[in-house]
Amino acid sequence: MVHSSSDEDTDVSESEINEYEDKAYEELKNGSQNVKTSDETFTCPYCPKKRKRDYLYRDLVQHASGVGQSSSQKRKKRDKANHMALVKYLEKDLMTVDVPSKDSKLAGESDPSVDSGEQFVWPWIGIVVNIPTRWTEDGRCIGESGSRLRDEYRSRGFNPVRVNPLWNFRGFSGTALVEFNKDWLGLDNALAFERTYELDHHGKKHWFSNSEQKSGLYAWVARADDYGMKNIYGEHLQKMGDIKTISELMEEEARKQDKLVSNLNNIIQVKNQHLKEIEVRCDETTNKINLAMMEKDKLIQAYNEEIKKIQSSARDHLKRIFIDHEKLKMKLESQKNELELQKIELEKRDAHNESERKKLAEEIKENATKNSSVQMASLEQMKAGENVMKLAEDQKRQKEQLHAKIIMLKKQLDAKQELELEIQQLKGSLNVFKHMKDDEDAEVLKKVDTLQKDLRDKEQSLEDLDELNQTLIIKERESNDELQEARQALVNGIKELPSHGNIRLKRMGELDTRPFLQAMKKIYNEEAEEKASELCSLWEEHLKNPDWHPFKVIMVEGKEKEIIRDDDEKLNGLKNDLGEGAYKAVVQALLEINEHNPSGRYLTSVLWNYKEGRRATLKEGAQFLLKQWKILKRKRGMA
Repeated sequence: MVHSSSDEDTDVSESEINEYEDKAYEELKNGSQNVKTSDETFTCPYCPKKRKRDYLYRDLVQHASGVGQSSSQKRKKRDKANHMALVKYLEKDLMTVDVPSKDSKLAGESDPSVDSGEQFVWPWIGIVVNIPTRWTEDGRCIGESGSRLRDEYRSRGFNPVRVNPLWNFRGFSGTALVEFNKDWLGLDNALAFERTYELDHHGKKHWFSNSEQKSGLYAWVARADDYGMKNIYGEHLQKMGDIKTISELMEEEARKQDKLVSNLNNIIQVKNQHLKEIEVRCDETTNKINLAMMEKDKLIQAYNEEIKKIQSSARDHLKRIFIDHEKLKMKLESQKNELELQKIELEKRDAHNESERKKLAEEIKENATKNSSVQMASLEQMKAGENVMKLAEDQKRQKEQLHAKIIMLKKQLDAKQELELEIQQLKGSLNVFKHMKDDEDAEVLKKVDTLQKDLRDKEQSLEDLDELNQTLIIKERESNDELQEARQALVNGIKELPSHGNIRLKRMGELDTRPFLQAMKKIYNEEAEEKASELCSLWEEHLKNPDWHPFKVIMVEGKEKEIIRDDDEKLNGLKNDLGEGAYKAVVQALLEINEHNPSGRYLTSVLWNYKEGRRATLKEGAQFLLKQWKILKRKRGMA
């Protein structure tokens, strides 16, 4: 295979350049080409023998990269492919030992060839001469653009800021100034730029020597002698920068750094003072917050105590209202009974008076009949008297009979007068009775009105008490709802925590399987667990059945209480078959379901105090949750 671009005249096509680069890279990896000449020096196997020389690692990388990425038409594509393969081999397969970090030292210290007292143009500027030019039809001289040179130098790792072509009255002068960054890295790039051209025999001394014909670009870093030149780049250098030594720049840099450090120290002191003030204010704010929290806790405690007092007072007030209501109810019942008795008495009196009136009317009718008879008898007497006067002479014997008859009539008249007197007395008695009856009715009505008025007042008071009672019931129900929501939220929060401690969740109505397993172990050996599981499943279904209600109601201290019936067949059969332990487990589950969910007959989770064997209060649950939160927070802080 051909080893250098000078050994053959043919070239490869654009489509074959990548393939050729891979082949050259494999050749370098296999050791067919000698690249490393010593521990610190390297050589380029693809350059002509007359131009072969020893390179440092970094210089060889820059040389190979510059040739491989060169846009010059004089470079053959195969030559570029060889150099790109060399760059790949150097970067991937050779360990560099002689390339110091650009950030580890200042540029003037890392390059021993640079004298710290040597004067450079600052900002760092490179000079490029012998740029190819051509004449236009109008007599102007033009050449390669500055942006193209800038891109080429950037691709080669020199990182210039810009490239300024220099023009005169004839056009492009063939000279350009390359501007680098003002920092030490910019100087390092400028020196690498200069060193590359020096290694390629296109540096400053080669440009000004008269020993050979000039071809290609020549470049170097501008120094004091360039700054004082009376040519086109000297004039531009005087406009663009100053003359400074590395030592001066380092001293200036040190002054700036000292000033910066001083300013930073002042800023740090101000910041520290400000931080102390903030810490003091933060401490004050924290103390105020703590005091406010303490006051808040006291207010909450006082509020809770006041609420308890109000609730206790309300309960006592309701109790008194209920007692007064019962007393008033009994009094009203008594008054109602008295009114009923009075009503019955009045009805009896009305009936008696009606009977007396009928009897009196009959007597008046009879007296009127008798009076009419007396009048008729008086007329008969007058007629008889006339007849007697006429017949006195003729009938003496009839005179005696008439005289006897007159005596009898007188007696009858006396009787009539006595009867009329009795009638008048009866009428007077009747009127007196009537007046007495009216007075009694008025008094009764007055009493009834008074009682009705009192009754209406009592009923109004009762309605007001009912409204107050209803309001208190609604508030109590809202408070109960809020407590239930808070308790449910607490249960949901504790579900996520590990189950340990005295305060844990308990599923009310859950059947304890241990007594069943102990009973089955006495009967079976290997199948004890399976049999116990079947029995537990069966009794869990019994517990869920709403039709099975083995309870009876008894009165305890004036209140109804449900207890387990002694005569329930299922429970008695369970006790006889499996013993007291299984019986108590089922009874306990029944009591828990009947207490917490008698209608649904399904398990519910409640917060339970296992130490005291009772349902935990909301306060105990909140304290437990707060304690767990503090433990978790402390663990995270330690992690």
